[in-house]
Amino acid sequence: MKQKEFCNFKEWTETVPSSLKKSPLWDSKYYQLSMYLYDLVWRDCQKLRKDFRGRAVSNQIIRSSGSICANQEEAYGRGVGTADYIRVLRIALGEARETQGWYFRSRHILNEKVINHRTVVLDQIIALLVTNIQSHSKNLRNS
Repeated sequence: MKQKEFCNFKEWTETVPSSLKKSPLWDSKYYQLSMYLYDLVWRDCQKLRKDFRGRAVSNQIIRSSGSICANQEEAYGRGVGTADYIRVLRIALGEARETQGWYFRSRHILNEKVINHRTVVLDQIIALLVTNIQSHSKNLRNS
């Protein structure tokens, strides 16, 4: 998918295949945002890789951002609300925080507008993951 400079979330969702949108995991806003973020990171890596110092950053940021989605998929497969689900979502949360750090470290190559946009998306993902983890942790303790 070829992306515009700042393809917004709504425009991006229109490009997502219906097969993915039919997945129960797609109902989770944090998953949608994580998949959106990954596509943005993919694009950002093209610019990062043009500078020899940015190559190391691009290797890390594409891995950590991809792990956000992948861990959510794995958590869902382990059973929503289980202790293992919560454990794997915490890993996704850690990957989201790591991705934020890599965006800060890429500030010498990526422009401020891009970094600010990605940080806003990551803040949303982190907030939704924290809320979800807390909710399921509370439910697990009460059962």
